[in-house]
Amino acid sequence: MSRPHPAPTRTPAAASTDREPQPGRHDDDWLAERLNHPEPETESARRWREQVSGLGVVHRDLQSPSLTMLVLLATLGVLLYLSFLARPDNVGDLLPWLIVIVSEGIMMFLVLVSLWTQLSSTHDPRDFAFHAAQRDLFLPTSFDLDRPLALEDRMQLDGRPVTVDVFITTYGEPVETIRRTVRAAAEIRGRHEVWVLDDGHSAEVERLAAEEGVHYLTRPGNKGAKAGNINHALRHTTGEFFVILDADFVPSPDFLVETLPFFAKDSVAFVQTPQVYGNVDNFISRGAGFMQTVFYSLIQPGKNRFNSAFCVGTNVAFRRSAVEEIGGIYDMSKSEDIWTSIRLHQEGWQSVYIPTILAIGDTPETIEAYTKQQVRWATGAFEVFFRNNPLRDRKLTVDQRLQYFATSVFYTGGLVTFFLLILPALQIYLGLTPINPSLPLWQWALYYSGFYLMQILVAVYTIGSFRWETLVLATASFP
Repeated sequence: MSRPHPAPTRTPAAASTDREPQPGRHDDDWLAERLNHPEPETESARRWREQVSGLGVVHRDLQSPSLTMLVLLATLGVLLYLSFLARPDNVGDLLPWLIVIVSEGIMMFLVLVSLWTQLSSTHDPRDFAFHAAQRDLFLPTSFDLDRPLALEDRMQLDGRPVTVDVFITTYGEPVETIRRTVRAAAEIRGRHEVWVLDDGHSAEVERLAAEEGVHYLTRPGNKGAKAGNINHALRHTTGEFFVILDADFVPSPDFLVETLPFFAKDSVAFVQTPQVYGNVDNFISRGAGFMQTVFYSLIQPGKNRFNSAFCVGTNVAFRRSAVEEIGGIYDMSKSEDIWTSIRLHQEGWQSVYIPTILAIGDTPETIEAYTKQQVRWATGAFEVFFRNNPLRDRKLTVDQRLQYFATSVFYTGGLVTFFLLILPALQIYLGLTPINPSLPLWQWALYYSGFYLMQILVAVYTIGSFRWETLVLATASFP
């Protein structure tokens, strides 16, 4: 049963009385001062800044010549290793050589697409339209010079007011975790409505929503999982735009300030922000958390250039009309995020990714939780490959096909590791070697290090330090 609780609109923490015009001052003077003098940092903004600074996340300049040089050297290393393997004089026994060629060929394809995408990460989606929309986001939509300018936290795009719903999806998470996210969502700058979408049907979560003054919504059953939960909410809300947050992702006060201006372009369907984690305090959480750094720091920004940045399920803002055009959030898979992205791209919509940290969540802390996460992601990737091979999707552009194909076969890296582990047994028991045994070991090591170590160097540069937990966890979790 749906039980939406009417909730009063919460005034954002960023809106304060010192923004009101002072007696005896002209409205246009006050307006000019607002535009030319930034507001003092609010308490919620200060807390957020301190929280982000404590994560140890390294912010790399995507236009850095050093980064570009490293990516180019890594690309050269891949090509040189490929030429080494394909050189007839270096070929050993046929069976192990074929295993190496096929396995390493798959890895080289994935690495080359990744490096190509990383080279495109210098593209900044924040263009003139974005900056103009952000500048005018909180300006009044009409002027009456016969009265003082009122405190205004409404948002506008192109001179017209916009409405926003913030959805927090829950399914049995600890109540205090949900409360932390709800309170932060209520403090997001800009007038909006916060909705707790409870698929856990918890009376305790319902009380929490009432205590925090936000809407609560549940439904009979759990059909369609998270996607069904969101689609149910869309039928009970009216916001022109909506934000999706997982229960453990605490949003920044500036979440809407940094995402909503992109929608000044009518072609933009959604704006995705990174997943960053605050609980990286044990081996598993550190390895799992930092494992995604290259993806969110370099690969997703690079996908902007090909209009193929995809939704990752949380920390994302959507245009309602775009989602309605494709029949809602895709609910025929537990990987609703990437399927919804594909459908929107098929219809010609644009996606935007920004690497700005606008929400902080929790990463898996146990091997069981990490394994479930990886299995879910791998299942979703293979599902895309087998059900809708992107290379054959004529509704996507050539660039989008290549990007989605690389994503769909990413987890074949586990199979590659498995087949490469067969090679030592072939050499020990059958005396079969993939490389001509007369070649000096240093020669093979030189080419292979150009292929493998340069990728690690790019990752180390991006993360800011060598994270051995990430390397060990990635290697050990290949199955």
